[in-house]
Amino acid sequence: MIKPNEPLVSVLTPVYNGGEFLRECVESVLSQSYQNWEYIIVNNASTDGTLDIAEEYSLRDSRIRIVSNDSVLPIIANHNRAFGLISSDSAYCKVVSADDWIYPECLEKMVGLAQFNPSVGMVGAYQLSGGRDVWYVRNVGLSYSQAIVPGRDICRAHLLGMSRVLGNPTSLLYRSDLVRATKDFFPNSTHEADISACLKHLRYADFGFVHQILSHERIHHQRATTVSLEINAYVAAEIGDCQAYGDWYLTKREREERLGELLDQYYAYLSASAFKFKDRQFWTYHAERLRDLGYQFDGWKLSRGIAAKALDLSLNPKETVQMLNRRVRLYYLLKGGRTPPRGRYC
Repeated sequence: MIKPNEPLVSVLTPVYNGGEFLRECVESVLSQSYQNWEYIIVNNASTDGTLDIAEEYSLRDSRIRIVSNDSVLPIIANHNRAFGLISSDSAYCKVVSADDWIYPECLEKMVGLAQFNPSVGMVGAYQLSGGRDVWYVRNVGLSYSQAIVPGRDICRAHLLGMSRVLGNPTSLLYRSDLVRATKDFFPNSTHEADISACLKHLRYADFGFVHQILSHERIHHQRATTVSLEINAYVAAEIGDCQAYGDWYLTKREREERLGELLDQYYAYLSASAFKFKDRQFWTYHAERLRDLGYQFDGWKLSRGIAAKALDLSLNPKETVQMLNRRVRLYYLLKGGRTPPRGRYC
């Protein structure tokens, strides 16, 4: 039952071929202790049973609305379409990815903190992430005594690599006026645009945090973030964010030093990738990504990094074996199979 004066929360699930997990996602929304919500499921021209499942639930609960795209949109474009569909009287916006779910107190806890602190533009919380035999808690880092952090401080810490609590859409609640402030709430087309949105919209708002696990992120081989992990799109995204938003939160010297650090990290990753049998598509992607960021691919720097990594591996045989073991376990996890027992490779 809706309680008096409860603000409306717009819950969004942009989904493409999510039939395998969609029921669990929708049931988690229906099970919320907080009841004043609208639920908009944006079916991205799915070819599996996604639409049938969504329509089944919409017949059961009038708060659920289904919108279907005529053709498949890129993932970020589909999210931005979903953001554009929230009601004009919506106070808060909550994304729940189709392969994730939220725990029963999620909306109640997040909205409660935001209502008590009107300066808060986004609210985060711990998130349980994993699948099969790999599990961990995300968004750890804030002191338990910190429930409200100035947005400028949390963004500065993120850009400097000192904090990773901004989380992903399923673990965040957004204030709807921030969502409505721009045509595209996610400001670029990368899979990491959700972090860019935090950096863009927390410039003049505070960040709230509930110190409880309120959502679950399912990790599996079809997930968009799995693709980002396989090609390590995150460092490139950090460089792009530092270029776009660094002037807001960092001094000029801090910004330039951080960009240098991130570029070194990028080439260290590429150097290590030379020993992992990456295909031509992988190298083409990263050469183009560097060019998009304003950098020419530096073959000499890569060669030096490869030589240094080769020397390091030859002098550290134990590390070499551990690297091979990690590669095999990650391969099995990303391909959806059971991970082999530790040490099986060697």
